[in-house]
Amino acid sequence: MPVRKFRSLEAMEDSLWREPGDPALWQAIDRLWRFAAETCPLHFPPGVYRHRSIEEAKQQREVWDEANFRAFWLRKGVNPADLARKHR
Repeated sequence: MPVRKFRSLEAMEDSLWREPGDPALWQAIDRLWRFAAETCPLHFPPGVYRHRSIEEAKQQREVWDEANFRAFWLRKGVNPADLARKHR
């Protein structure tokens, strides 16, 4: 990959922009999603879940989000409880 120098942040931002329909846009999105999946994989239990209300579905999602958050920090060797204590 070539190294490029920029004189301003605006010039840098313009170089990263892709036009809608540009094949490079899809490649960039694919690379970003693959990177995210490798560095921070999310786990949702398999299956179909039925809920009585939107609130119940949101609660279930929060439980899964919390489990993914804890798993992320545990993979890094950090106890999530320690993080909570630091930010109080």
